[in-house]
Amino acid sequence: MTVVLDFHGVTRLAGDRARLAELRIRGEWPPIVPAVVLTEALTGDHRRDYHQNRLLRTCDIHSVGETLARKAAGLRTKVKARRAPSATDAIVVAIADQAGGATVLTSDPGDFKALARHTANPVRIESV
Repeated sequence: MTVVLDFHGVTRLAGDRARLAELRIRGEWPPIVPAVVLTEALTGDHRRDYHQNRLLRTCDIHSVGETLARKAAGLRTKVKARRAPSATDAIVVAIADQAGGATVLTSDPGDFKALARHTANPVRIESV
């Protein structure tokens, strides 16, 4: 199954070689990382971003075009909560849906589960 990483997925996996090996053995590597996630996962200082950049070189980085942005906006609107999920979280779920269903790796599953309830394809949320 396809794996999509959010900010937490990138930062946690960057330091977890055992989990990376597990994902590779299960055939779930390389994951998809929406380009917008880089904004949250990186500092812009190559020294501080070393581990994340090393991980990201092995990932499929996907840009976000208008169609995907509109799909993510629709998902955010469908979530009935006091506070709407972030645009980045909605983009991560929209990419997982666009992939025909996927597993999102995060350490913050709440908003992702709310968004995944409105996808056309099965999107599983798994903690990192």
